[in-house]
Amino acid sequence: MKGFSYGVIFLLGFGFFGISVIWSVYNSYVPVFLKELGLPSWLVGFIMTIDNVLAVFMLPVIGALSDLTRTRLGRRKPYIVAGVPPAALTFLLIPMLRAELVPMMLAIIVMNFSMAIFRSPVIAFMPDITPSEKRSQANGIINFMGGVGSLIAFFAGSWLYRLNPTYPFIAGSLLLAVSSLLVVLLVDEPEEYKRKTGGGTRVSGFEVLKRSLGELVGALSGELRSPDKSLVFMLLAIFFWFLSYNAIETFFTSYAKWHLGIGEDTGAFLLGFVALGFLLFSLPAGFIGAKLGRRRTMTLGLLAILLLLAAVAGASPSLSPSLLVSFIAVSFLLVGFSWALVNVNSLPAVVDMTTRDKLGTNTGLYYFASQSAAIVSPPIAGLFIDLLGYVTLFPLSIVFLLISVLVLQKVRRGEARTGF
Repeated sequence: MKGFSYGVIFLLGFGFFGISVIWSVYNSYVPVFLKELGLPSWLVGFIMTIDNVLAVFMLPVIGALSDLTRTRLGRRKPYIVAGVPPAALTFLLIPMLRAELVPMMLAIIVMNFSMAIFRSPVIAFMPDITPSEKRSQANGIINFMGGVGSLIAFFAGSWLYRLNPTYPFIAGSLLLAVSSLLVVLLVDEPEEYKRKTGGGTRVSGFEVLKRSLGELVGALSGELRSPDKSLVFMLLAIFFWFLSYNAIETFFTSYAKWHLGIGEDTGAFLLGFVALGFLLFSLPAGFIGAKLGRRRTMTLGLLAILLLLAAVAGASPSLSPSLLVSFIAVSFLLVGFSWALVNVNSLPAVVDMTTRDKLGTNTGLYYFASQSAAIVSPPIAGLFIDLLGYVTLFPLSIVFLLISVLVLQKVRRGEARTGF
């Protein structure tokens, strides 16, 4: 195992950069495309969970599968090579097919399936090459790169969208392809996860899949029998705070257009301030988590977000557009700071509840929690919007955040330890 290097982690961050560009553009504009076809909000919310439905079933299995994979490239890179090309191509096609629901839906489904192939291996790559005591800081770098991607998607993407709704998708496809290629070419996997040409015992794909499912079942059953059940409570806290986050992320551009009257492009621009705050604070958040402790840092971040969302919910659409936009921009910038405290420290907490040979399994469980929330959240938020109006969006998110804070206090493990 080569020595730890922040420079290598920065290069690895390009993988998360590309993923963040794709999802930021997707979540900003695909709901608008669907709504323009006359679909009710609850159905828009349901369609927006397709990626999450696939992720719930695929990411835990693929994470565990990648733990068992051995190739000349290593155990994570083969999934990047397999998933990125079809994901980039079908993402490019979505706005070109926006006039017809069925062709656009086919592109959406294939794109989401392809993204699910490589998401958990890309994220599990970080703890593979990072000792436990450096994982919060390293995850700060990874998330910093993701923040750059979201920032580009929201700010440059909103400008490109005004020129032509297809342009943000073209740019996103190119950035995903180039950034993923950089990871494959420049970031080396540990030698123990590589299989030399002609060496090793070959195992059938079915047998590896069976073993990966066994790893997942074993991890969960073992945690349910543990005295403190910290992983279970951690996954529940993640589930509830992503219920809140995904409701805002999915419907804020629609909220901006039909409730605030400031347009979906301005809504996407305002979401960019969350990304900007996250970008600016992701590196400090890792060091704060290492200093104060991960659970305490996440709790502070959640409480701050709760208060800030309450302030935005109280912002009246009767304010002048410029004043309203300025107020939300500042509030969302601070939400981004607080979200960094939560998100940067959550994955290291989850992976530090297991051993190095099962990092992909716990990464998959992390995604199981977050993507399950993303399945449930948009339809619930959309249903409330259909029944009671867009005014319900922020109060609902606040309730989910409060529950996550309470559950997080039950977590007793997941702090940094010495070594891998």
